Amino acid sequence: MGIEIEDKFDVSPDYELPDLSALAEVTGPESRHLVALYYDTPDLRLAARGVTLRRRRGGADAGWHLKLPQAKGVRQEITRPLSRKTVPAELAELVRGYTRGAELVPVAELDTRRNVTVLHEDGAALVEIADDRVKGTVLGDEPKVVRWREVEAELLAGGTKKLLAKVGKRLRKSGATPSQAGSKLAKLLEPVPITTAATKPGSAGEVVLAYLRDQVQALLAQDPRVRRAEEDAVHQMRVAARRLRSALKAFRTVVTGTRAIQDELRRIGDVLGEARDLEVIRARFTKELDGLAPELVVGPVRTRLGDDLRERERQAYGRIRETLSDERYYRLLDDLDALVAAPEWGEAADRPAQRELPEIAAATWARVTRAYDRAQAIDDPARREVAMHDVRKAAKRARYTAEALGLGKLAGPAEDVQEALGAYQDGVVAQGLLAEEAARAREAGADTFTYGLLIGIERGAAERAHAGFPKVWKKTCKAVAKVL
Repeated sequence: MGIEIEDKFDVSPDYELPDLSALAEVTGPESRHLVALYYDTPDLRLAARGVTLRRRRGGADAGWHLKLPQAKGVRQEITRPLSRKTVPAELAELVRGYTRGAELVPVAELDTRRNVTVLHEDGAALVEIADDRVKGTVLGDEPKVVRWREVEAELLAGGTKKLLAKVGKRLRKSGATPSQAGSKLAKLLEPVPITTAATKPGSAGEVVLAYLRDQVQALLAQDPRVRRAEEDAVHQMRVAARRLRSALKAFRTVVTGTRAIQDELRRIGDVLGEARDLEVIRARFTKELDGLAPELVVGPVRTRLGDDLRERERQAYGRIRETLSDERYYRLLDDLDALVAAPEWGEAADRPAQRELPEIAAATWARVTRAYDRAQAIDDPARREVAMHDVRKAAKRARYTAEALGLGKLAGPAEDVQEALGAYQDGVVAQGLLAEEAARAREAGADTFTYGLLIGIERGAAERAHAGFPKVWKKTCKAVAKVL
């Protein structure tokens, strides 16, 4: 797996590559012949999202290549060895969020005659320039053949983005034109792009829809990473689901009819949350154990709080993969696409964003203060702590709403409240889990001394967070009053 950073250029049939020797040592050109068979759904769902899946023969990297968009000009590339013309199961699994269960079939073949020039410095390869003459064939009942020439400048391990930019400048000066197509396949097939509804410039609808579109893209971009259990992927996908759900709640006067989508986003967030919470708590216990003197770590406590929790985490990932491969999830993704393409507009959609949206942000913060006042009016400490959890949820919603509107001076204080209450809640949850593990250890005849120490550490952390919250709340209210 690697990250591919490259710039693509359209050039004429008689284009001449400029002299690049002033930038670095130049080697080449070296000729290669590449033949790639591309797979997609019959309606080109991968190509529409800028995803390419191919089986390529020839060159130094023959094999299966899956390229997933990360940002403009940046793609994550996952490779597998050359095999029969059946898509490897692992790669088919990684694109389920895009295919949504549809069959993957050959859709095109690219026959490329490539001349490769490489820039070097002190033996390190910096940038590779590929001058390609392409014969593209659209497969089907009536195959279509298209020929063109293009140049790609790809950043290699030893190079810098600054050098890549200099190469691009030289290419443009010599007549190359930046390509509008994200890939050769996109240029050949011309897939129907994912559409976004038209909005009134400067309206609340324009701002909200742009935010929703970005979060839908963020959710989908994390799907393959979650399936691979990549670091932080579950957290990022969960955040995207929460932000979408929060925005649909907060901006219900702008975009309406989204209750069913909100419910499904909550379901996805809950499934992702199980694995994420186990990741966090396992890392938390590991850090605490590392901070204890060796003589205080008695018995197989590391195994129970490490391997046992890791096994529970593995099972949680299994439930995530099942959820991300069921029809309900596919329907949710379809509904999100439909939401962005043709939302059901509310009464506030056409109103000026500068007037309408700050009022919505103020309303979300008012929910936080009301929840806090209700909690403080409860005499019973246990019930009051339960009510304070509602304050945390309201603060999180206020934070996400402020972030959607670019109101950092409101998002920051809301996050402070969320984190302060979260620190207390995390300590309480950790104590409960430690008590459960201690009980299991006791039944197995193991020493539970270290569990007691850890429970004491967590209790102290929770009590400090609880005692410090009034100060955080006072400071936050003062900061918010300056914004709203």
